[in-house]
Parts: sequence; C-alpha cells; structure tokens
Amino acid sequence: FLRCRLPPFLTVIQSVLSHCLVCAGTGLLQEVVYLVSQGADPDEIGLMNIDEQLPVLEYPQPGLDIIKELTSPRLIKSHLPYRFLPSDLHNGNSKVIYMARNPKDLVVSYYQFHRSLRTMSYRGTFQEFCRRFMNDKLGYGSWFEHVQEFWEHHMDANVLFLKYEDMHKDLATMVEQLVRFLGVSYDKAQLESMVEHCHQLIDQCCNAEALPVGRGRVGLWKDIFTVSMNEKFDLVYKQKMGKCDLTFDFYL
Repeated sequence: FLRCRLPPFLTVIQSVLSHCLVCAGTGLLQEVVYLVSQGADPDEIGLMNIDEQLPVLEYPQPGLDIIKELTSPRLIKSHLPYRFLPSDLHNGNSKVIYMARNPKDLVVSYYQFHRSLRTMSYRGTFQEFCRRFMNDKLGYGSWFEHVQEFWEHHMDANVLFLKYEDMHKDLATMVEQLVRFLGVSYDKAQLESMVEHCHQLIDQCCNAEALPVGRGRVGLWKDIFTVSMNEKFDLVYKQKMGKCDLTFDFYL
C-alpha cells in the first residue's frame, strides 16, 4: 500500500498479500494511517473512496493516474516485495509502513478472499489452497520470502514494521508509533481521541456484514485447520523461517 510522489517526501505503506480486512490487514491499515496522518475521523473515511486517497502502485487503473495527481507527501499502497519498490525507498528517502499477519490466519483469510471475488472465483478446497500457499504458488510469490525480506530492514530508520495482531492487542501503542513515524503532532487529549477513532474504525471493518464472520479475529485458523494440516504447516514454517527471529502471536 503506498502513496507516492517525487522526493524528498515519499511515504510508502507496504504489506503482504492483503486487500481490505483480508489477509494481512493492509486495507484496514491504510484507513488507520489515513486517519492518523490527516487527523480525520471514521465517518469522514466512510464517505470517501479510500483507494483514491491511497492508490495501489501496481494497479494501472486507477492507481497510476491518481498517483501522478497527488501532492507530497503521498500515501501509496503496494503489495510488492521490498526489492521491487522504488529506489528512493531503498535509499532512505521514502518511508515504509509494513504490516504482517500470522500466516495461519492470513492463509484462511486469503482463501476466503479468493472465493469471494468473481475475477478469481476459486472453488478448490482450503486444503489445496493451503498447500499452494506453503509451496509459494499464490499471487505475489512466497509469503515467507516477502516477510523476511522486509524484516531484514525492520531496524532501518525509514521502515516501520507492524504486526496485525498488535493492532488488536495494543492499538494505543500502535497509534503512537504511527504518530511518531509519520511526523504528525497530537496533544494528549487529541491522541486519546485518535485512538478511540481508530478503535471505531477497526470495529466497523471487523463487523462489516459483507465479510465472513470473524475474518478479522486472531486465531481464525483454529476453526479450519485439521491436526495434520497444522503439523504440516508448522514443519514448513520451521523450514522456511527457521533462521529468522521474527515471531507471531497465533492466539490472543
């Protein structure tokens, strides 16, 4: 998810395999970031087309056309791997907010997303979909490589690495991180109000009637993974993430 413009100010919001509340929660993050950066409120966001305010870099329509019209600092959404993002970002001239979600919940939500879209109309079983995920056979390539590539840069000054689970566990801390990272200013009362607005926004998104029940909760995977699937997933996860010190909350 990114929002771009010419240097020196380029704010990039990046996450893996996600749309709206689906998968890693990028769409939810984009609304929270817009809320924090603009001092907006949930009702205002509800009246706008958020994709016009935060266009998707890799989508020709409406993404690229809108990006050209935005003024700096621009917010742009993307799902691209770190290595494919603009060179200004690699040079530290742009900011990146990356959100990752525990992969078991992510693959369940991604499966539901594929089944919900006419353009994809996936009708296979979840077991087959999960196997494709573990074998890096889904869109945007390997989740394991994608998340580790960004994790390698999580200490960079221009990168803010967030976890979806933390948004549910300690939203106030995450909002404070965003405020500092985006360079916006709030007094104590304004910050408390912004946290409450973000709570409202998350509640609205998680309880949207158009979404499958519980898609946004942590621990979603427990309702669909079998014992054997879970054991296989844990094995693949250990093989592909064994050397990485990134950890996730699978239960809250």
